[in-house]
Parts: sequence; structure tokens; C-alpha cells
Amino acid sequence: MAITAEMVKQLREKTGAGMMECKKALGETDGDLEKAIDVLRKSGIAKAEKRAERAASQGRVDSYIHDARIGVLIEVNCETDFVARTDDFVALCRNLGMQVAAANADYVRREEVPAERVEREKGIYAAQLAAEGKPANMIDKILEGKLNKFYAEVCLLEQPYIKDPSGKQTVNELVKEASSKTGENIVVRRFARFRLGAE
Repeated sequence: MAITAEMVKQLREKTGAGMMECKKALGETDGDLEKAIDVLRKSGIAKAEKRAERAASQGRVDSYIHDARIGVLIEVNCETDFVARTDDFVALCRNLGMQVAAANADYVRREEVPAERVEREKGIYAAQLAAEGKPANMIDKILEGKLNKFYAEVCLLEQPYIKDPSGKQTVNELVKEASSKTGENIVVRRFARFRLGAE
């Protein structure tokens, strides 16, 4: 199938990818727009992994207030101030602030969870499993699954993204998607959540 300029334009508008990348993806998928989007998303996430090593020292501190009862300040970094001012980056920061307000994470990533807290959780889960009479050879595997679930509750990047109706996209995948669209390394640096009347 011949790839037209209109098809390339459509794909660029939907993904934000470069013209040559769009043309190549459409060529690989025989002009199928949806499949081409998948190809670009997969390669974009792979490129985002490589980008993660680059310094992200620009960005923005954004705020999100929900119902005058919950407030969030969040710092999201990127590589250039040009990207930090784009509508897509501003929207990402706003959505991340909304996620923190709604899902109440304690940490950005699992590496920040104190070792004592992880050990305490492990101890509780191990005791529960022993009380349920689970076989010893299964406990480690079950424990790993329970810990991953714990991280998905307390770590922002591992939480299911609240605006994804399927519940499959994580916040980390949302950030990687934004990174592939902008072509820059994007890092969620830190956040603070305030709730009216809470200590």
C-alpha cells in the first residue's frame, strides 16, 4: 500500500513522533494506523529507557487542589525549559498531581521505601501465609506477589493510572509515554500531599 502524506500527518498528530518514524511505522504495518501507533509506542518506550540516563534538570513544580480539602505540590523534571512549557508536559504534571491526590502514594518509587517498612510488611505477610497453612516452598513466590501489590499501593510510579479505564496502565508507563512523545528524559522528582485537618 502507498503511504500518503495525509496518513503520515494523521499518525504524527496522534503520536507526536517524527515524520520519518511515522512513515517507517506505516510502511511496516502496511498503512494500518492503529498498528502503526502500537509500533511507535513500543519503540518509544524502548527509546525512553535509553533516555533515562540523560540529566533532567529543567521542568516545573505544579499544584493540584481538590475540593479545597486536598492539595498536592509535585516536581516533574525534563531536559529543557522548552519542553517544560509545552501543553503536553503541563497536562502530565496536572495528571500526576491528580493521581497523588486520589491514590495517596507515600513514595515516588520503590527504592525510596525504607527497608524497615519492607521488612515489617514481609513479616506480616509471612505470618498470614503460615497461619493459612501455605506450603513452605510456595511462601517465597506468594510473598513476592504480595510485596509487588504493596509497592503498587504506596509507590506513585507503580500505581495503576486513575484515568486509564482498563486499569492496566501504570503511572510509570504514562511517564514513559510522555517521554517518548517529547523525546526527553522525564523524571518525577518528589511530591507533597496535604489534607485539610491532617497532621
